[in-house]
Formats: sequence, C-alpha cells, structure tokens
Amino acid sequence: MSRGPRKTVEIPAATARAIWLAAQRLDVATPFGDGPQATRAAVEHLGYVQIDTINVIERSHHHILFTRIPGYSRAHLRQAQREDRSVFEYWTHALSYVPTRDLRFFLPQMAARRKTPDNWHGGVTSKELSKVLARIRRQGPLSIRDIDDDVLVDKEHPWASKKPSKRALERAFYDGRLVIVDREGMLKTYELAERHFGRGNRPKPATPRQINEYVLDRALRSQGLVSLDSICHLDAPRKPAIRALIDMRVRRRSLVPALVEGAGKTEYWMAPELLETTTAPQLTGLVHILSPFDPLVIQRKRLALLFGYDHVFEAYVTKEKRRFGYFTLPVLAGDEIVAAIDLKTDRAGRKLLIQQWHWIGAGSRARHGVMIDEALGRFEAFQLGD
Repeated sequence: MSRGPRKTVEIPAATARAIWLAAQRLDVATPFGDGPQATRAAVEHLGYVQIDTINVIERSHHHILFTRIPGYSRAHLRQAQREDRSVFEYWTHALSYVPTRDLRFFLPQMAARRKTPDNWHGGVTSKELSKVLARIRRQGPLSIRDIDDDVLVDKEHPWASKKPSKRALERAFYDGRLVIVDREGMLKTYELAERHFGRGNRPKPATPRQINEYVLDRALRSQGLVSLDSICHLDAPRKPAIRALIDMRVRRRSLVPALVEGAGKTEYWMAPELLETTTAPQLTGLVHILSPFDPLVIQRKRLALLFGYDHVFEAYVTKEKRRFGYFTLPVLAGDEIVAAIDLKTDRAGRKLLIQQWHWIGAGSRARHGVMIDEALGRFEAFQLGD
C-alpha cells in the first residue's frame, strides 16, 4: 500500500546552491578523473555540452570540459567523437555534444525532421540531397570545403554559405542520415550515420514516454534540485508531460517536493537522499572561471535566485550599453559568484587579456584576488595550449 507523497520540505538557499554545485560536479577539483575517458564521463553525467561559434576565448564546449577536467586536452574530445564514438553532436536546446549511449532518445526527433524539415532546410531538393549523400557514400567523410558547387548563391545571413551543398549537408545531419565525425573550429566533417555508428547497431527509437523519463532523469542527475523551468529549458511544450511524470514519482515517494528560500511558490523537486545535504560546501580554494554557456550559467533566473548574480550575455548588447564587457565570464569561488571578468585571448601575442574586471557580491581583491590570479594563470595556459 502506498504511503502517499512526502510533505513539502523547505530548502535554504545555501543548501540549494550546494545541491546544484554537487550535481554539476563543481564542488571537487577532479570529479571525472583525467585522460580521454574523463571527457566521456563528463558528457555522460552532464547530459550535454553546448557548442558555440564565438572564439574570443576558447570555444564553449572545450571551456565547459576544462572547468571540470583540469587536465583536459582538446584532443580528448576529438578522440571521443571521432575514434571512440562515445559522443556525437545533435540538438538539445542548442547544438551540443551528447552521449552516444543516449542516441535512441534523439532518433524520433531525427525522424520528425526527415518527414517535416524546418523552414531553413525545407528548400533543399531531393537531387541536392541525393548528390551529397552519394558522394559521401562513395568518397568517405567530407566537409563543405571538399565540395565545389557548380553554382553559388547569395548569402541570406552573414554566417551562411554561398554553397547550396552546405544546406543539404545540414538537412541530412538534422534528419539523422549524416553525423558530424570531426570538427576543426566550426568546420564540420560529415559521414554517413550508418557507417559511423556501425550498420545494424542503430538502437530502437525511444517512445515519447521514455524520452520524457530521460529528460527528467538527465535534469535530476545534473541539477539535483529541479523545477519545471529548469527541466524544460527552452522546451515549454514538454512541461505538461513532465509535470504528470513528476506527480507520479512524488506519489511513489521517489521525488520530494520542495520550496526554495527566495523562490516564492515556485515548485521544486529532488531525490529523497538529497535531504541529507544540509550545508554549503567549504571550497575556499576552489575557483572556476565559467563559460557563459556553462550549464550553471545558461539558466539565468536560476543563477540569479541561488547566487544573487544576474548574468547578461553582452556580446548581443550594443557597445554603449554594455556594463561588464563583450564576453564576460562569471567567476565561481566556493559557492559564491565573486567576480565577472571580460577576457580575450591574444593568440598572436600568446597571452590572455583582461578587458574589464568587476567584483560581484562579497567578492574583493583582499579576499579572492590571489586565488583568482592563480586560476587565471591556469586558464591562460589552457587557452594557449594544444
């Protein structure tokens, strides 16, 4: 006989921060170990690592992994993608690296895109699509640089290509016929998905119910304490199904409803074992310079609630309206956001440039200066390394 749901618990903000930091593996120095296998482990735990094109400093996917793997090398991600095939690129809330073990949860989305392509790729003709697929089948993996189109077209956007084949490659990628097997900066190399993953190894597509279970479990693993907004980040249509799933788990007592200090009546949920988390971590010597696309930062309202820091991505703000700088990085010291530093890598001059530095909250030069300077030294070495 069911004992019914647990009573709603009240969670202090400090405890909520501790739960989130532990779930993000930012509460210990080397949570995933070292070497190529650490990259796989990090992506599998986080669920996805966002890719972004901006390279004022090292691109976000490498930055996010370095934050959690101090000995991280870019070659490790390349090995995971191209050789080990333990991660692949696909769309979550943005283009991301996701674990290959989770491929089945993305197959229905690929099938839907093949049946109904989006407006950007809908204009690709069957002839164009067949041509690029046949060429890759015949010649092996190709990038857009390997293809010389007979006719070029005017760019519709600054970041678009004049080659019609680029859109054909992208459409075949999104509908699952092609997979990105290598990446040099933003130059992508495509291969047939069946050849990359192995003919006959394609898993059975997940059902809608299984996908919702996956989305909820991914959030619980990487966030610890979850809300509908945090689970369904930029995916609002999924909320009713996720809420029904949460209610079922609450009835079964595998989730505990919670109210977080300062969040008003916003509902949160957590695993019962997390009720043992009572204090914030004592991490006085642990400093992380975070990417604006780090999972801890991209959910802005949650970051503001639990850390008292409103992050604005000012690369999209006109210069005269910027407050902290074009590419500001929040600095996490222990369980506090203590600074916001606008950085730029001078690759020719082999140095990291500090454009602006602002102290946040209780952050100060006296309290945090030495440890941040040391973290910046490590970060500079990473920027300029292989």
